[in-house]
Amino acid sequence: MAVVEIKRLAQALSKEYNTPNPDLAKCGQYLSQLKIALIELQYLTHEDKHNNIEELTLARDVLEIGAQWSVRSKDIPSFERYMAQLQTYYNDHSELPASPLKYNLIGLNLLCLLSQNRISDFHTALETIDPEQLHNNPSIQHPIKLEQSLMEGSYNRVWSSRSDVPSQEYLFFIDILMDTIRNEIASCSEKAYTSLPLKDAGTLLFFTNMEDILNFAKERDWKVNPVEQKAYFHSDADEKISIPADQIIKQTMFYARDMDRIV
Repeated sequence: MAVVEIKRLAQALSKEYNTPNPDLAKCGQYLSQLKIALIELQYLTHEDKHNNIEELTLARDVLEIGAQWSVRSKDIPSFERYMAQLQTYYNDHSELPASPLKYNLIGLNLLCLLSQNRISDFHTALETIDPEQLHNNPSIQHPIKLEQSLMEGSYNRVWSSRSDVPSQEYLFFIDILMDTIRNEIASCSEKAYTSLPLKDAGTLLFFTNMEDILNFAKERDWKVNPVEQKAYFHSDADEKISIPADQIIKQTMFYARDMDRIV
């Protein structure tokens, strides 16, 4: 594919993606065509050294849209592939004009690692970030503060962070974190209580409407009493244990006779 055609496709992709309600399927089609074209020109494999600033910038911009598109499409493996390809442009091409999306995407990648509990990778990634950006860039500070809140068990701060995200794409990974937190809270509640009022359960689990509470209760196999407005938890103690009484009595009598013989 000629460079002119690649530019035309990239412009069409950018125009579609930056509309208020982009057609994600159409964006995916543009991205598929552009990736093939960029591979053919070795802008993704980097087998040859390219010096054309305009074309390198074009390739980087396409990959950045691809990373954002992956998050909106809820495709984490695709997001990780785009970010891996972007590292070369961010780290090895300082001659390119600065990207306004760079640190937003790096912050998204940090949040992605955090949502998968890849804490070691999270801290390794932090070490590669420019110190000034590390301490002052809101897109980087957001996942750093989230990690601190998680370590402290301040789950309410994790929930509150949804209202202060650098971009809407961050919400996808925060929601994954919240799912993990809710299941952890639910496991602790099941051990601590036999039941909870639905309203209290909703407060504990950061749910804002009854439908979400009931759906979560169903997933956890809780028994909901609509009259009492309570959720009853399954407990191992509820399970009846079968005790082989006859066998135990026979064994006890056998040991007693043996003891008589020894005496």
